[in-house]
Amino acid sequence: MLQTGLWGNRQYNENDFTFIDLFAGIGGTRLGFESVGGECVFTSEWDKYSQKTYFANFNEMPHGDITKIKTNDIPAFDVLLAGFPCQPFSSIGKRQGFLHATQGTLFYDVARIIDEKNPKAFMLENVQGLVTHDKGNSLRTIIGLLNELGYDVQYKVIDSADFGVPQHRKRIYIVGFNRSTVRNHHNFSFPESNFKKHTDIGSYIEKDADVKYAVSKHLQKSYLFKLNDGRPKIVDQNTKGPTKTLVASYHKIQRLTGTFVKDGPTGVRLLTETECKALMGFPYDFKVPVSRTQMYRQFGNSVAIPVVAAIAKRIKPFVSSKNLNKKVKNEQRNSVVTNSA
Repeated sequence: MLQTGLWGNRQYNENDFTFIDLFAGIGGTRLGFESVGGECVFTSEWDKYSQKTYFANFNEMPHGDITKIKTNDIPAFDVLLAGFPCQPFSSIGKRQGFLHATQGTLFYDVARIIDEKNPKAFMLENVQGLVTHDKGNSLRTIIGLLNELGYDVQYKVIDSADFGVPQHRKRIYIVGFNRSTVRNHHNFSFPESNFKKHTDIGSYIEKDADVKYAVSKHLQKSYLFKLNDGRPKIVDQNTKGPTKTLVASYHKIQRLTGTFVKDGPTGVRLLTETECKALMGFPYDFKVPVSRTQMYRQFGNSVAIPVVAAIAKRIKPFVSSKNLNKKVKNEQRNSVVTNSA
């Protein structure tokens, strides 16, 4: 029986901190942070198809090219969120400082905004390969620059399958706190999974899906099953455990990286829209007003929402205006008691 969804319908808490959403894609990171009480005050995404999906769901049109956005046009905020592309940095530039090394890359604009807006915290997301990219120099450059800007930084590679998503999806998450304005930030730690076992992809597989998802018999014979090597991965409603990572190029029907479903008029089909939402932890009422090709690209480039929400919940106590006000009141109360004594 098809389950009703990992994320269900969206329910938001009262806003008590603000954030900006850079390289926003279709808003997966935003959904995670809104779920714990965050308010999005600015968004940037240059891809016109992702903008269309973003607008359909949030009724807001993201600002475009981040390199052309002036920092003064961005309102004040507490947390910066960015799933920036992984690009090579300048080896020559490193001798002139970390900021110089990032010039010409999109991370430079993330650093520029952090430097000028001085937020309380940030969360950056990237592919697992960032850890070893350029023999680790890229990650060292990023952390070095963020340290120079006044932030204490932690990072962790997290598999979304450990947080209830029926998909193995390892991503690096980088969290930093402003060492001048955020108290006790050293108490932050990344969330640990509370799932005793991984979620079965079979629980989210639909039966008798639309014929538009079918893979032709010819393509199956000439390409998908041309070799008897156990590939590609085929799932059905009885398949246990998570499946492989959903990639942005899924629409190209790649036998080595793709996951396909035993179903439909030809016996094998692509994942449906509903199944893609389940893989990423998106709510089932999330609107997808684009072509099937763009849909796969957008979900394949997005984030696993339950992972982001779990990290957001850990960040919240350090940036929440409500929590900060409570701290001030407690300090004032303790001061009064001490002075009275």
